[in-house]
Formats: sequence, C-alpha cells, structure tokens
Amino acid sequence: MNAPSQSVESFLARLEGVRRQGGFYRAFCPAHDDRKTPNLDVKEGEDGRVLLLCRAGCSTDEVVEALGLKMRDLFSLGGEEADTVSDLRSTPPSSCTLEAYARAKRVPVDFLKSLGLSDVTYSGSPAIRIPYRNREGQEKAVRFRLALEKGREGDERFRWRSGSRTLPYGLWRLEDAREAGYVVLVEGESDCHTLWHHGVEALGIPGASNFKEEWAEHLEDIEKIYAVVEPDQGGATFEERLSSSSVRERLYLVRLDGAKDVSDLHIQSPERFKEKLRAAFKEARNLAEEARAQAEAKDRKAWQACEQLAREDRILDRFASRLEQSGVAGESRVLKLLYLALTSRLLQKPVSVAVKGPSSGGKSYLTARVLRYFPESTYHALTAMSERTLAYSEEPIKHRFLVIYEAEGMAGDFATYLMRSLLSEGAVRYETVESTRNGIKPRLIEREGPTGLIVTTTAVKLHPENETRLLSLTVTDTREQTRMVLSMLAREEEEEADQKPWHALQRWLESPSAAQSVTIPYAEALANLVPPLAVRLRRDFGALLSLIRAHAILHQVTREHDERGRIIATLEDYAVVR
Repeated sequence: MNAPSQSVESFLARLEGVRRQGGFYRAFCPAHDDRKTPNLDVKEGEDGRVLLLCRAGCSTDEVVEALGLKMRDLFSLGGEEADTVSDLRSTPPSSCTLEAYARAKRVPVDFLKSLGLSDVTYSGSPAIRIPYRNREGQEKAVRFRLALEKGREGDERFRWRSGSRTLPYGLWRLEDAREAGYVVLVEGESDCHTLWHHGVEALGIPGASNFKEEWAEHLEDIEKIYAVVEPDQGGATFEERLSSSSVRERLYLVRLDGAKDVSDLHIQSPERFKEKLRAAFKEARNLAEEARAQAEAKDRKAWQACEQLAREDRILDRFASRLEQSGVAGESRVLKLLYLALTSRLLQKPVSVAVKGPSSGGKSYLTARVLRYFPESTYHALTAMSERTLAYSEEPIKHRFLVIYEAEGMAGDFATYLMRSLLSEGAVRYETVESTRNGIKPRLIEREGPTGLIVTTTAVKLHPENETRLLSLTVTDTREQTRMVLSMLAREEEEEADQKPWHALQRWLESPSAAQSVTIPYAEALANLVPPLAVRLRRDFGALLSLIRAHAILHQVTREHDERGRIIATLEDYAVVR
C-alpha cells in the first residue's frame, strides 16, 4: 500500500485506534460509542478525497460532523485549507461562555442553566456544554458550543463529544408538545432556547441536512407540526428532507419575514416576538398541499410541452426518424424496443434488455442515444459496479432503469444474484450481519423496486439465470449496416433534435394526470396462439404483454379508457410490438 496522501493523513490524525487493513485504514468511529470494535473504514478516492464507511451504520455526514468538519473538508484536507482545518480543534474562531451566549441571545442565563447548559473548557478555551437527553430525560449525547459567531473560514461553532450520536434536541419535552397539540421544528439548539423561553414547544434538528425519517416516530400523536425554514441553502435542504417524511401531511412551513431564524426574530424585538411568530404561523403553508400544488403545476407545464407529441398516432416512428436525422444509421427496431422498454419502468413488471453485438458494433452508442430522450431521473447509468452496489447504494431505483454499459461490469456471482433477485422480485432484500455498539447484529437491507435493467454485451449468452429474464436485442452486423454507418460518419454533423418535448412526455406519463394501468382485451386469445414449445416462453410472453402495455401508455391520448380508468390496448399496440 502506498503512503497516504496529505488529505488522508490529516483525516487519520483526528481518529483513534488507526491501523492499516489491506488497501485502507480502520479506526474507531467518532459518531457513536465505538471503543471495543473499530468500525470506520478510511481510504483515498481516485479524485483525492477521503472516502468513509462506518460498518455500524453511521452516515458520512454524522462522522464528519462528529469531528467538527464539513463535507467539503474531505476534498481539501492536507493543502493550505487543511492547515486551517486541522487547527480548528485547538483554536476555535472565538471563545464562548454561558454568560456571553445569554447576552447575545437575550435569554436569561438562569433559564439556560435550568436546561442543563454549563460552562466548560474545550481544548483550552471557554465553551458551553449542551446536553442532549432522550424522552426519559437521560443524557445520551453532548454538543459543545465553541463560538458565538461563524468564523471567516466557515461555521466551526460546534463539536460533538466523542461517542455522541446525533439525535433531536428537546426530546424530553415532547410530552408537553403532545398536550399542547403542536411543536415547532427548528435548526439547532439556540432557536429551541428562544422558543422555550417564550413558552413555545419546540424540537431542534442538529443541522439542516441531518433530519432522519426514523425521528418521525417522536412526532407521533402531535396534531400540528410547524417547521421554520431559514432563507438559505440549509433551509432548502431542510425542506427537501421533510418533504419526503411521513409527517408531511401534518407539517406546515413557516418563513419569518425579515429574520434569518427564530433567535434573530427574538433579538430584533423581544417584546413583539410572540406577535410576529403568531403572524408567521398564520401564513404557514401545509407542506403536503404545497407539494401537491407544485406537482400539479409541473404536470401542466409538462403537458403543454408534450401535447403535440402525445397526440401523434405513431410516436415510435417519429422517434426513430428523429434519431436517423441526427446521425444514427439504421437500427430502427433496436431503437424502438429500447424506447418501449424504458417506458415500461412505469409498470410493475418492467421489461429488461440485453443489447448484444460485436465490439465496435454500436451497442453502447445506441443505448446512450436513446437515453438522451429520457430525463436523467428515469435511469441510473454505470459502466461497472461492485459486488454489493445494489445492496448498499442509496441511489433510488423504484420505477427507474439501471443501465450498465458492458455486462462484464456485473459479472461477479454476488452481483449477479442481487440482480436476479431484483429482476424477479422487483426489489432487493439482503440480510447481513454488522458490528454495532451492542455486538454483532443482523441487518435487513431493502431496495424498493420495481426497476428494469439494460446491459450491453459482446457475449452471445449471459449468466443462464439472468439470460431468461432479459429480452435480447442484437445490433445489425452486416456489410449493408457498416456501409450505412460509414455514410453517416461522412456527413456533416447535424444539430441534435430538440429533446425537451420528449423529456416532457416522459415526465407527464409519470404524473397523476396520466394513466399507467392498461387492460389488454385480447391477451387470452393471444396466449392461446403461442405454441408452448419452451419453458422460457412463460417469461417472454410476459415481456410481450408489458411492451404492449408500454406502447398503450405512450399512446394513451389516442386510446379509449374503461370505466376503471384503464387504457384499453388496441390491436395496433400489438402490431407495432410484434
């Protein structure tokens, strides 16, 4: 193993119990009580950044915050910025006492002491100790405040005590919030101190990006939840995290006119604080209703952009023609089937595809050209992946396609098994064991589908268990096709056709305004016409029906719907797919 870079060396210097382990380093994780078994793996990425993995489940954000760093520091440790960062633990921007904090926030010092805050010395400088208690009132974590204001190099005001794991601030007061019927979510502790001082129930989230869905259980049985959204990137991140939470139906977004946060509103005018806060609460908008209104506006915008395209009778013909005009030679059949397969992501059983052909046959080129006509949110493209990527990646795959250029990138036995599970069951359920503070514990990892797969390969056959789950499309390998390709290459490059209507069409198809359910009235008659010659026809016939449904969804504006709102597939849908 080569000597670590300055970035990795600077990061390792902040950890305890560091030792080499093959091609990486292992140390005690600072984000949880990790003094028996080192669980934090550290290595250097190809781009020079520090890569982290806590095997006990701590997120990278938690590890970085526990060390008093920012995510950007993983890129800059070891250079000129690294010298500044490495000194921060011993020389914070300015010292901080409880008396000074009370004056700055205009909150009585005795009130702060009643909450358990106290003066301490941290790395030789005055600081404030802020205890975090659970719902039973037991101290579970400690955060130190080292400075009143942000430093010139960034926000370095806080440090977690080693072994502390992030949790909401004020859990021990939530019973009062349940009785009151509301709670106010804010970023950090100082806003909580201000609100509690005024008799307003609050819960602090330590960092805008740190809200976890598991914390939603603490908010059960609280009728109304207000969230103060600060006018900065942190506020936008906070809102984004909350928008996907199970509490969103009860959550109201509060924006403070003329104030950065609750504490700032109080400092401006303590005597009018509650009056202004009540006014802000009256203007608060329900997050779920606001999200629905925004979604409806996006749907309308998408429909306006794609209406002309959606009303066409033969959308696939237009698609293939567009690609030919922009320099793609032939391969109309492959292009159309790839487009249909990608559209089938809207179904519960998407059609997965293996694009086969010789080296330089254009497999990856054709796939990439088709993908240009789909929003990036509809697929996740990779050139290769590790054995356990499907299990551990946080990239959402529900109703999306996983695209792997060259099937050798997923050739490992375990990766093949996970892929087969995903294609067959529509989801990944992988149980493993992990080291935690309480010893070895089982952990079930679930990746929700359904999802589809597109792979390109030079192989005639893939893994036999995966081969039957994929529709094989072979690129044309003839002299005529080669001549067409050469002719296209000789042309002057034409401007790419406008893809916005195509992106809008796919976005509209995903919307509640569009239908994703299809009935095929002739499906049984079609099944009776298929000769039962091979077992794999069971899967192939299912893929055929899915492609018919995808074609009907694509042309739903020109199709009739039944009394249940389902699109009625026509014989035209079958004829095109056939």
